[in-house]
Amino acid sequence: MKRAEQKPMETRRKTRTIYVGKVPVGGGHLVVVQSMTKTNTLDVEATVKQIQSLESIGCEIIRLAVPNMKAAKVLGNIKKSVSIPVIADIHFDWRLALEAIEQGVDGLRINPGNIGAKWKIKEVVTAAKNNLIPIRIGINAGSLEKDLLKKYGHPKPEALVESAERSITMLEGMDFTNIKISLKGSNVLTTVDAYRLFSDKYDYPLHIGVSESGPASTGIIKSSVGCGILLSEGIGDTMRVSLTAEPEEEVRVAYEILKALGLRKKGAELVSCPTCGRCGIDLPGLATEVEYRLRKINKPMKIAVMGCVVNGPGEAREADIGIAGGKGIGILFRKGKIIKKIKEKDLLDELMHEISQWK
Repeated sequence: MKRAEQKPMETRRKTRTIYVGKVPVGGGHLVVVQSMTKTNTLDVEATVKQIQSLESIGCEIIRLAVPNMKAAKVLGNIKKSVSIPVIADIHFDWRLALEAIEQGVDGLRINPGNIGAKWKIKEVVTAAKNNLIPIRIGINAGSLEKDLLKKYGHPKPEALVESAERSITMLEGMDFTNIKISLKGSNVLTTVDAYRLFSDKYDYPLHIGVSESGPASTGIIKSSVGCGILLSEGIGDTMRVSLTAEPEEEVRVAYEILKALGLRKKGAELVSCPTCGRCGIDLPGLATEVEYRLRKINKPMKIAVMGCVVNGPGEAREADIGIAGGKGIGILFRKGKIIKKIKEKDLLDELMHEISQWK
């Protein structure tokens, strides 16, 4: 899939560039959208099917849980069947990381603090270096070192940054700098402040997100606020919206956040009015159906669904195509100019036909 243009932000923080497979991360390149599979990694068929589904809607990097050696040994089979880079998520057992590298993954996500002895970390780092594989140092507020919790009292932003600094110092001491960093927590403001502090001191590329953000109803809000603040300040090179929902929803929301900030132009943007006493049609139902159908549209365009034929075209004049409904009849418009009147029952079909013809 061809990646869309990105509008540069004047405030974008300058970071170094690394490569996850063929995907550049950092250095002013596109903010990369990634997700994580929610299948059992051992179920190769289901995992491949989910990754291919995510690829089709724009996921650019995928991360897989690797809880045991059996899961590590099937990574090669999975990677052969997908096109986007594969990252192995490793905890505790350095041997899983070595096997994942042997299987040809494009990156590792580890927390060096829970891998164990320094010699084990050295083996992983050496293998990653020899295979040109980047490592994401994943710092999480829920798994900080005990001495840092004792020092700071709870997972403060400074604690997350200090934890990251320990790992960076260790890896740099092993002559390894092919690194990206994440400093996630479930508290939005803690997460935001941790990334701010880190960005002021280092130029390593950053993977951003709010961990354990919750089900879609609340998780989308927390993720949008957290990632939105950071991205608006130029912080973030890759992102994942972590939801208790299907991974496809994570990717969809990530692109909506990036579109809202003018950072990515992928797919259609929908605007719709909140309705008022003038609305004479089922606008919520119509807008919901349009939103669902637009998920299959990759063309960058702005669509409006308005509930009032009086003000609709004017309020949505920036939309490429739009409809405004009235009781029994509505209108189809382009850039605020009315094209034709349409029967209420035909509004949806006429809109989708016009969208399909848009170039």
